Amino acid sequence: MASLQAHLAVWMIKWRVKRRLKNCRAYRLARQILRPAPYTVPASVRITPAEVNGVPGEWVESPDSAQDVLLYLHGGGYFSCSAETHRPITAYFAMQGFRVFAANYRLAPENPFPAAVDDAVAAYRGLLVEGYSPKRIVVAGDSAGGGLSLSLMLVLRNAGRPLPAAAALFSPWTDLAATGESVRTNARRCAMFHGQAVGPTARLYLGNADPRNPLASPLYAELASLPPLLIHVGANETLRDDSTRLAGKARAAGVPVELKVWPVVPHVWQLAPHKIPEARQSLRESAEFLRKHAASESSGGIGLRQHA
Repeated sequence: MASLQAHLAVWMIKWRVKRRLKNCRAYRLARQILRPAPYTVPASVRITPAEVNGVPGEWVESPDSAQDVLLYLHGGGYFSCSAETHRPITAYFAMQGFRVFAANYRLAPENPFPAAVDDAVAAYRGLLVEGYSPKRIVVAGDSAGGGLSLSLMLVLRNAGRPLPAAAALFSPWTDLAATGESVRTNARRCAMFHGQAVGPTARLYLGNADPRNPLASPLYAELASLPPLLIHVGANETLRDDSTRLAGKARAAGVPVELKVWPVVPHVWQLAPHKIPEARQSLRESAEFLRKHAASESSGGIGLRQHA
């Protein structure tokens, strides 16, 4: 049974976000609407602005941060949000023992596809150059950042580069062509998005690119040889089928997948661990999954760098 907090969050997001996004034609206004409420970072978490291989972002760490490095790619439709807006998630992972680098990849429409993919790849390769072992690196992302996490791994695999140990994807946007049934059937139930706007919104990022390009829409990619995936999505989301179809296709390709479809919760409910019990549970399960697949030997990779 879903929590009362989850039900309340759905009602509030429908009023504060979905209602305002309806008929919104200005992407700069949409950026403001999609920006989450301010979040107070726990005192135990340290945030340090940084660049990794030329990609700006921030390190998010706590006294419990160990040797496992998490590259986090935020959501926001490829045109909004930032590492700062997603601190509720990155700070939680830091308190779960990860040293988190949250990348501020370039945003559309000023920087259309494949700029975000290029930045994600650059950040990951930068971590390798700094001496972190791929066995100690994991990747996570939500919504557009979830799709971008998959695109990153596809580029690495295709280039014969070492892949991260695992990835956690929260309501990943994997089909920019918007062909999933849930785009239509969940149009009213979804707390955040109007189904008919998903395809047109993708054009901010795609420009003139094919929405079925596998590096823009990983659902259309060959997924064999990817690392283990954890996928969490809400049952009522317009993007639900982006997750369920991805999970089915990945399993058919031999990729280990853990898919969990949650009742009631809004899109990327993980942004509210301080308010929604299901957010804490999802992040806790994700942290356990990522730790399980990251190498545990203290001799693997350096991963001990202190960021000042």
